[in-house]
Amino acid sequence: MTAPEDLTESRLLLAEYDRIKEEQKTRIGFRDNLLCFTLAASTAVLAITVQSRQAQLLLTIPVICLVLGWTYLVNDEKISAVGRYIREQLGPRLAELSGAHGAVFGWEIYHRDDASRTTRKRLQTAVDLLTYLALPMICVTAFWCSAAVQPLLVIVSFAQTLALAVLGWQFLRYAER
Repeated sequence: MTAPEDLTESRLLLAEYDRIKEEQKTRIGFRDNLLCFTLAASTAVLAITVQSRQAQLLLTIPVICLVLGWTYLVNDEKISAVGRYIREQLGPRLAELSGAHGAVFGWEIYHRDDASRTTRKRLQTAVDLLTYLALPMICVTAFWCSAAVQPLLVIVSFAQTLALAVLGWQFLRYAER
């Protein structure tokens, strides 16, 4: 147990920093695995669809991409929020308490000044949109062009298309610039 005199604001803030960096690290691993899992699940559904020649199974891929894409997006936003919190709240407060000259947690600022960062962020957004929006829309379009078209499934596919448009808009909205 820590004595009350050891519980300084600086120590508490450093403990908070350790915990939120751990959360950020965990979320990064989970987010990155979601992309691979989405591609694996979509590939499995495509293989089953081709093998069984049941085009209506293609409508499973938009569901996979919507659920996993939304989860990916939420985790990505939380990862960015942790970085913002450290840069804008935690770091300045610790700098003030310690009397430090310059930024505390310099990496949180330094890595964002890379000249190629904007290009990488745009390419990542393109990959995200390709995976979570273009792939399922290709599947919906393939379904529409198939002989398996039935009124109820067409309604489902239009609902999926609308949901995918919202997801795509959210990806663009949250894309860190």
